[in-house]
Amino acid sequence: MDHERKTMEKKDTIAAIASAKSSAGIGIVRISGEDALSVIDKVYRSTSKKKVLSKEPTHTIHYGFIYDGEECVDEVMVLLMLAPNSYTKENTVEIDCHGGMLVTKKVLETVLKAGARIAEPGEFTKRAFLNGRIDLSEAEAVMDVINSESEAALQASMKQLQGSVSKKISEMRDSLIYEIAFIESALDDPEHISLDGYPEKLSKVVNKELANANYLIHTFDNGKIIREGIHVAILGKPNVGKSSLLNKLLGEDKAIVTDIAGTTRDVIEQYVNYNGVGIIFADTAGIRETGDKVEQIGVDLATKKAEEADLILYVIDASKHLEKEDLQIIDILKNKRAIVLLNKNDLDTVVTVSEINELLKDASFEYSVLETSMTEEFGLEDLQDEILHLFHTGQITNNEEVTITNERHKEALTEARDSLLLVQKSIEDNMPEDFFSIDLMNAYTSLGRIIGASVEDDLVREIFTKFCLGK
Repeated sequence: MDHERKTMEKKDTIAAIASAKSSAGIGIVRISGEDALSVIDKVYRSTSKKKVLSKEPTHTIHYGFIYDGEECVDEVMVLLMLAPNSYTKENTVEIDCHGGMLVTKKVLETVLKAGARIAEPGEFTKRAFLNGRIDLSEAEAVMDVINSESEAALQASMKQLQGSVSKKISEMRDSLIYEIAFIESALDDPEHISLDGYPEKLSKVVNKELANANYLIHTFDNGKIIREGIHVAILGKPNVGKSSLLNKLLGEDKAIVTDIAGTTRDVIEQYVNYNGVGIIFADTAGIRETGDKVEQIGVDLATKKAEEADLILYVIDASKHLEKEDLQIIDILKNKRAIVLLNKNDLDTVVTVSEINELLKDASFEYSVLETSMTEEFGLEDLQDEILHLFHTGQITNNEEVTITNERHKEALTEARDSLLLVQKSIEDNMPEDFFSIDLMNAYTSLGRIIGASVEDDLVREIFTKFCLGK
């Protein structure tokens, strides 16, 4: 892969605004590449007008001004990071200027005039990967850190950035490549290297790596929730308290609440952070038969949102008997994680917990039933705790185990597991040893795609185009 990275590496010098595109105290323009020092020399002037930054030592900061010809653009601080001791392993210069959008943009334009070109989205991190500074799983974690919206997501992304996934995958690959090398050596030199009893030894190695692959795959569902948050769809008939529930959970009035059935006609989504875990609540249209075309679209969207959700909050007006719409919703619940809320508990209730348990006795997913009242704000804390309990998020955020949060990583692990299962089958069927080697190599290659040890140019391009400019 080192050879592949070198052939992909671009030698020109790039620049971009690395700070947020908004007014702030400081704006940052980053330059990276072989000519980064000559570019900064063309635009930087010190107060004494004698300092030449290309002659200064690495990891030093210098006060001065950026000039476009004879025009002073801004007063700045310039940080030098010389190769290979920089993020990209190239000569890197960061200009800290005043944070107004106009002045930051003018500094960038001056740098571009001096010989740099505008960086593509994610190109600084792409160069860090191509130059061997980080592997592909760590590069992907960079963007996950930037996009983290909860403490749990940030912790998981930081562990991946620090090499938790990379270390585990590399250990698995080292184990497999040792066995591949042994088989190939034995087949080439049978007089000196014996394969007697080897299938039994290999079987233990394969079983160990199968267990590792299965464990990592198993972490993905919770890992995805940590990364993206728990998507919760609020379902129910009209006027059962869905919008009131959303407003109470958010602590502010985001959804319109009236006594008129069919008020909510679209999906209203809102993000909250509870105990470090992101939860995305979606208030949906009341599910009922309707002749109103617009309301029917809302009902259809509610059903679709329920299919996509990680969890359904099914709100029931417990002061009224269940109707056919309730039975339709209950059928949806049998295949999803769900919490049933017997709402309006401040009134005389006719729907009981035991009745709901009987209707959901054949459910294939975990569910629970809670009694609530939006009027008296009863049961809200129990609801939030139950959401976290259903997804076992406490176990994830507090341990040091590796967690897979990326769909691409899960796919590669699944392919590696399938190849290892073929090795296991070949051992059981007493197949020749070269059969073992083929499938072991396929597993080794699949795992390599996670860390970028074996990856196509198109995939690298696709991954880094999702990054923000300046990173």
